[in-house]
Amino acid sequence: MKVLYHPDRDDIELSSVLYALSDPIRLYLVSQIRKYGENPCNYFEVPVAKSTLSHHIRTLRESGVIFTRSQGTQRLVSVRAEDLDYRFPGVLDAVLQAYEASGQGFPTRED
Repeated sequence: MKVLYHPDRDDIELSSVLYALSDPIRLYLVSQIRKYGENPCNYFEVPVAKSTLSHHIRTLRESGVIFTRSQGTQRLVSVRAEDLDYRFPGVLDAVLQAYEASGQGFPTRED
């Protein structure tokens, strides 16, 4: 199986993290992963094609927001909260609290 790129803790950049969290789908995914813990990529139902979901997961992973590990044929994702708090104390919590307070909830597909 292909080795996935994850930035080292010290290589995570604030601009990359904020960019990754700027998309409503990705923000929803991070809030759900944080809420429910490590789960397979296909656990979260979002109104996008599988290829688009893969793109969102990849963006989050390559920015350092989530960690993806393989277990058998599944890929499990988890939030890198400890690494993000080490690099940028309180940023992830602040963004997720603001998101949850906004009441945006589940993103909808715009046709």
